Amino acid sequence: MRYSAFFLLVAAATPAAAQTAPVDIAAARSALAGQWEGSLEYLDYSAGKWFGIPVKTRVEDQGDGVTIIRKSDFDDGPTVGNVRITSVELFDPVAGTVTTGTFRKGRNVEVFTYKMRLEGTPLDPTHWTMIEETLGKDDNRPATLRLTTIRNGDKIETVKQIDFQDDDRTEWVTRNRTRLARIVG
Repeated sequence: MRYSAFFLLVAAATPAAAQTAPVDIAAARSALAGQWEGSLEYLDYSAGKWFGIPVKTRVEDQGDGVTIIRKSDFDDGPTVGNVRITSVELFDPVAGTVTTGTFRKGRNVEVFTYKMRLEGTPLDPTHWTMIEETLGKDDNRPATLRLTTIRNGDKIETVKQIDFQDDDRTEWVTRNRTRLARIVG
């Protein structure tokens, strides 16, 4: 009888222990830590084709649950050479926003605060879709900027779209996409 009660107790406790914690924005962001490589691609609107440049990115989780440093090296060909862009991101879980400061040699520092949300129900920290939106400018026009990031295991694709705010239409225009794969090792 003691063994039966023990097994019932273990069986009752096991499903709760086996369940994983729900994936939130902080967990999804933290799971990006590591090295990635791929390309930054732009759409040639006249040809309907993507063209791009290689990129290597290192994402460093700062261990506080809210801060991430992202360092990306873009190979912009023999004339320009390597372009390093460093971003420091601070997530505010109460507001559901991330403030990003972007640093690049020869450019002014850019700071944006994006409203963030996970779309649908993430399977786990490596399978999700995240949407970030903010007001800004594109082509010297006021615009809503939207980043849609889809993580599928060791692959990530982020698409940047804009919707101009100085017209009476809601029309999302794709500006670029970044496609990355995790470097193992």
